[in-house]
Amino acid sequence: MSFSDFDVIRRTRKGNFFNQINQLIDWESIERAIVQHYAPTSDVTGRPAYPGLLLFKMLLVGIWNGGLSDEAVEDMANSNLHVMRFLGLSLEDDVPDHSVLSRFRTRLTAAHAWDGLLEQINHQIQMLNVTVATGCHVDASITHSPRKPKTKPVYEVVSDREDRDDETDAQMAMRVIAVTQPGVDAQARWVKKGGQSVFGYKQHTLVDHNGLVIAVETTAANCHDSKPLLTLLDKAEIERGTRIHADKAYYSQKHREALKSRGIKNGIQDRALKNKPLTSRQLQRNRLIAQARYVVERTFGSQARWFGSKILRYCGLAKAHAWHILQAMAYNLKRLPRLYVKRLLPRQPQASCVF
Repeated sequence: MSFSDFDVIRRTRKGNFFNQINQLIDWESIERAIVQHYAPTSDVTGRPAYPGLLLFKMLLVGIWNGGLSDEAVEDMANSNLHVMRFLGLSLEDDVPDHSVLSRFRTRLTAAHAWDGLLEQINHQIQMLNVTVATGCHVDASITHSPRKPKTKPVYEVVSDREDRDDETDAQMAMRVIAVTQPGVDAQARWVKKGGQSVFGYKQHTLVDHNGLVIAVETTAANCHDSKPLLTLLDKAEIERGTRIHADKAYYSQKHREALKSRGIKNGIQDRALKNKPLTSRQLQRNRLIAQARYVVERTFGSQARWFGSKILRYCGLAKAHAWHILQAMAYNLKRLPRLYVKRLLPRQPQASCVF
């Protein structure tokens, strides 16, 4: 240990959040997962490449501090002693450039590595006996994309077989296509929400009873909330006997049969049908489910308040999904120290509800 390292340790508070996370998480297993997708030996100038774990931690630091840009994360790593110690850097070490962070995020996005990293983080949390798997909750939230079209869509007619109009398939050569507008996210979509049109993506999330994110699926904003439900269950590997809570948007015969075949208890709110209003018992059941599934709403609200999650910085479905997964990992880790201490305290008796 150099004199500068000793000075950094002396001038940083032992009980700060970054020290707590370093004590609770085994970063070696996370690093092994990253190395499978990102393990360069040198950068473009021939110097030794920065380790993937360092870059991953820098991305988390940016989200924990309100969703900073890559340039702001680089500045913070150069000036904040707590962040420097969390990253494992000394005063003599070089800090990765913001372009390195961008390439790292792009590399892992192209390798579809983010879901696996979320599983690794959640495995670490499960080892601390913090995850509550007795009940799960599903909901969806919209992430706004600022790269929306400024004008109405423009269409053009394409014809490439005018000299072959005698053929039976000539009419197939005539087609109408939408003209791609520069600067517009071509994979985002419009949807009506609260009477207003919103352009972007939809974050479908499954959380445990503590509100920790277990699985995430990303779609265009015009995708119905209930469509990725079974995909989320497969990702989370929900055990038999677990109860899934969801609002009435997920109500369907298909989902009831799918949950029954998987041995998963149905906690989806009932929905009134035409000429068939809900009974008093169904209304009471819906109220009990609403009281139980508030945790998923709290998760979305906390992500928006802490990380600025409602506005997407990137363009494209894959990058939007990477942004959602990074927020999920940052959220789980941010809540981990308090939940870990709470687990060590004597438990208070809680009333149980049957749906």
